[in-house]
Amino acid sequence: MKKVEIKIEGMHCEGCSKRLTKVLSNVEGVNMVDVSLENKLAHIEYDEAIAKLEDFYEVIEDAGFEVVK
Repeated sequence: MKKVEIKIEGMHCEGCSKRLTKVLSNVEGVNMVDVSLENKLAHIEYDEAIAKLEDFYEVIEDAGFEVVK
């Protein structure tokens, strides 16, 4: 399992972080997701043989948030 931390802009409430947790959890290969509204971060543990970092960027942006690279 690989772990990654992604900085995210555009979350304004607890609902935003819950929604983002849900959509990230639905990515195939994801084992664990923790989205922090306060820190504007998503911590993701995933199987890198199944999921790629770019998959998470795409899901985050499709949900209406901005990935800070």
